Amino acid sequence: MHKNNWDDLRFVLAVAETGSVSAAARDLGVNHATVLRRIAAFEDRQGAPIFDRTPQGYQVHPSRLRVIEAAREVALAIDAMDRMIKGAQAELSGVVRVTSTDTFCVAILPEVLRDIKIASPGLRIELGCSNAHVDLARLHADIAVRPALRLPDDLRGEAAGQMVFAAYAPKSGGAEWLGLRGTLARSVAASWMQTHVSQSDAAGADSFLVLRDMAAAGLGRAILPCCLGDGDSRLVRLSGLPPIPPVPIWVAGHSDLSDVPRLRIVRRLLAAGLMARADRLTGSGSTDQRA
Repeated sequence: MHKNNWDDLRFVLAVAETGSVSAAARDLGVNHATVLRRIAAFEDRQGAPIFDRTPQGYQVHPSRLRVIEAAREVALAIDAMDRMIKGAQAELSGVVRVTSTDTFCVAILPEVLRDIKIASPGLRIELGCSNAHVDLARLHADIAVRPALRLPDDLRGEAAGQMVFAAYAPKSGGAEWLGLRGTLARSVAASWMQTHVSQSDAAGADSFLVLRDMAAAGLGRAILPCCLGDGDSRLVRLSGLPPIPPVPIWVAGHSDLSDVPRLRIVRRLLAAGLMARADRLTGSGSTDQRA
């Protein structure tokens, strides 16, 4: 077995987290050549490349995700040892990248992440927004928060409540239904619309946030998550329609990293934050309705 120079881990992690040799060099206070030399030395000892060199920067090869996460755990363990030696209490720390839909990124997660940050000030959380199915390996994300009937095979996680939908109309009226486009066209809400309402091709969007504002502007009625529609004074929730099936909300991580302690703790905190906001997600507090 090759003997590892654990100091090289600082350089590997810096490149993994910044995606750039130049940015890593700036963060570490060294020159560009030093970072390249350390990365090359580490890869030589491992006997395989850790990064894919692309025009967009250095990206961790999907098969090397566990290497990077193990390096992060080593770095955190060293930090924890330093705190123990100094008599300080260990705390949750490091970088955690969370990805979710635009609905959650705007309506729910900022508050949840704020609470986590207050409890764990050493933790750095980065939030990415994507409505498409995500490949955590390629996006360099650690945790996904997503509404879905089931998880893809490459993710492991738990359901943390349900996203409930309702129909909304602008207070100024509007009888046409706004269509669900793009990835939303394959959603539970889209299936409900195909069965229960007459749709028009006049307008539509691939984002519930955009649909909300289109409806509020008077372009028509829209199916929206209750956490978006109920809090908007420009809209009223429609009653008398067949119920729209709810969708589970998953807090999940890549299957190869599901047992990493730091990520497991953050997933649990995210799930608790979502469940604490169940009223907003299910729309149970809404009273403004019309026939």
